[in-house]
Amino acid sequence: MLDDTLKYTLQIILEHISKCEKRFSEIKSPEDFVSTEQGNLLLDAIATRLQAIGENVKNIAKKHPELLVNHSEIEWNKIVRFRDFISHHYEMLDYEIVFQICNAFLPKLRNAIEMELDKLDN
Repeated sequence: MLDDTLKYTLQIILEHISKCEKRFSEIKSPEDFVSTEQGNLLLDAIATRLQAIGENVKNIAKKHPELLVNHSEIEWNKIVRFRDFISHHYEMLDYEIVFQICNAFLPKLRNAIEMELDKLDN
């Protein structure tokens, strides 16, 4: 039962990552987030998904901390802290940081989540 819950949570994170990646594919530079209304909408949409990723990681940290240890290359604590920041200080959100997260860190997170899902499927 615990594996089913963990698997579901990992699948949800993967879905959020996929949505971020799809939306981010329209963004070529950090300024694209703020130069048009469409860019602003994409920033909001991506930030909401990043917040949801952080919430799910927070839940995994409580119930399955061993998973986080398996992937020390991921800065899990920063994912949770960014979730908290979005939740409590959204008006101070830095679009350049969102760009960096999408560009550099989401692919690494995707790999880690896919590896854990593969383990659960075997």
